[in-house]
Amino acid sequence: MLSKEDSRRLAQMERQLQRDDPDFCTRMGGGNFSITAPTRPALPLFAVAAMITLAAAGLALVGWWIAAAITAAWSLVTLLAAAFRLRH
Repeated sequence: MLSKEDSRRLAQMERQLQRDDPDFCTRMGGGNFSITAPTRPALPLFAVAAMITLAAAGLALVGWWIAAAITAAWSLVTLLAAAFRLRH
């Protein structure tokens, strides 16, 4: 963690750099980049949702209804996350 003096000096250097080379600051400071980070495919999430659904069915067969309901809800959340990732 920086001290108050170090934070002040860092802010001063940032302002100076912004005045000297604004293009560099735009490139390095989180500006609009054309390269996007690769995202994971949604297919593994669908497989995980299917496995969780099978686990919920198994719990329901055994008679553990509360655990089956919680697992089914978990499966639904995983399925929705996979659908969201597939859409975007």
